Amino acid sequence: MRNVKSDILDTLCSLVALLIEKKALKKIVLSKPDAIDEIKSVIVPKSISGEYAIQIETFSKDNKAYHRNIKNNFEKELRNIFDGYGQINVISTVGDCQYMRAKSGKETLIGDKKIKAKLLDGNIEAATENENNKTKNYILSGNEDFLKKLGISDETGRIRDKMQAKFRQINRFIEHIEAILDKLPKENINIYDLCCGKSYLSFAVYHYFKNILKMNVHMICVDLKSDVIEYCTNVAKRLDFNEMQFVCGDIIKYNMELKPHLVISLHACDIATDIVLNKASENGADVILSTPCCHHELNHTINCETLSFVTKHSMLRQKMCDALTDSLRLLKLESEGYRVDALELIDPEDTPKNIMLRAIKKHKVNDEQQAELKKQYENIKNFLLGK
Repeated sequence: MRNVKSDILDTLCSLVALLIEKKALKKIVLSKPDAIDEIKSVIVPKSISGEYAIQIETFSKDNKAYHRNIKNNFEKELRNIFDGYGQINVISTVGDCQYMRAKSGKETLIGDKKIKAKLLDGNIEAATENENNKTKNYILSGNEDFLKKLGISDETGRIRDKMQAKFRQINRFIEHIEAILDKLPKENINIYDLCCGKSYLSFAVYHYFKNILKMNVHMICVDLKSDVIEYCTNVAKRLDFNEMQFVCGDIIKYNMELKPHLVISLHACDIATDIVLNKASENGADVILSTPCCHHELNHTINCETLSFVTKHSMLRQKMCDALTDSLRLLKLESEGYRVDALELIDPEDTPKNIMLRAIKKHKVNDEQQAELKKQYENIKNFLLGK
């Protein structure tokens, strides 16, 4: 922290304190931190035990998040916090403003005068208590036994700080399932989670169909890691999730004995996602929901002179290969008779791995159109690989 005199920061802190007083503050995003181990911080108003407060959530480079609540002395506390950041964006019901500090130390503040004018004129749209404490109506509450046994929530049902992003992630995944329920059976369903890992999602999906929708569920979760499979099997037994089976094995060799109605996969690494999608489509899954993880294969094999103006820049090369890989995956599924979409799983602030690939089996396909799509897929692949 610099602890230097700054009239501009003093002005900003006074303005934010006034926004807090009028309950017109929505959010503050603090970026370009001086601390080398931090990424950014986010400040939002909260109601804590019925008392108005602000909460600071700081994200560190070791993938941890730290929370701190402030209930009084807002201007002084914020001045100490703001001093450690090179960029501050304030969002309120009466407008937005931005503070910037250059490497030379020069400071600028934009938009503050318009906000102050509206505050002085009394032209204020106060943020409601619901807005201040925007509580999403999640499908899962935190009180579910499986969340407690998996360590996502504590015994009181409170979501643990380190598991907040995971909780939002699995809730959002279930919301995506909820959106395509009309494409799935109504009473008996067979679900596969391929590359299930620690199975946070698996347990959530089983609970949703079995305990919320009251359906007959048969769920099979497959992964290579024997210790993870053993752990998850024991958790399922303790929860009496009797129709939930965990299998240790290679998904390439795994034989789907039951017709797959729903195949899910969360963050299968690199080509493991392709294996999941191939296995699901080969077995005629009604719905496939897959969120890829890393994308290395095309980045290592792309050989396309036409795109060399991009591929010569490593960071842009990776970003392009990410998009191309997922686009090719969707095109391949489309050529196999699926209606496909690329959706956002969750806020990219939680994880950059936030793209969901959704494929829904068509009842009728046009053979000529499918052949054209397959040809298009092969042509694009050969173009990218220089064949």
